[in-house]
Amino acid sequence: MSEHIIAAIVEHKPGVLFKITNLIRRRGFNISSISVGSTENPDLARITMVVTGDETTIEQVAKQLQKIVEVIRISRLNPSESVIRELLLVKVHVADSRARSDIVSYTQIFRGRIVDVSSDSMVIEVTGGSNKINAFIELMRQYGIKELARTGITALARGERGSRALD
Repeated sequence: MSEHIIAAIVEHKPGVLFKITNLIRRRGFNISSISVGSTENPDLARITMVVTGDETTIEQVAKQLQKIVEVIRISRLNPSESVIRELLLVKVHVADSRARSDIVSYTQIFRGRIVDVSSDSMVIEVTGGSNKINAFIELMRQYGIKELARTGITALARGERGSRALD
């Protein structure tokens, strides 16, 4: 079993995300990541999903998604031919000035940004691939993670050849 990235262009209407996730749930497929957002056309939205399964599972997901009227197009993204990013916001405990200094240094190394500071915590924003996000989280565990939120991946094919239509 491996992870596959599926991008769907759908009508930007209430209930479409529910239809898609409910269909996948009913079929027993697992979504390990999902993100949704507007596209360059305000009437359309892009849903990027990471679905775990084999080739047969992915083909079945595509066939089922095509049955939803509001689904315009489905593509499978090849990770080596795509730009893939995730956003992390993490609130970290800051015990003292040394911890604060270390956290600032790690944030710079990971090309992150400190977006909020208080006397005993910092909120840090990091974007990048899932491996980068996971590595930063592991580094921050030693300081004490108070809260954490991740977006799930969003992705676009590079150039003209990065996605393979599944429809």
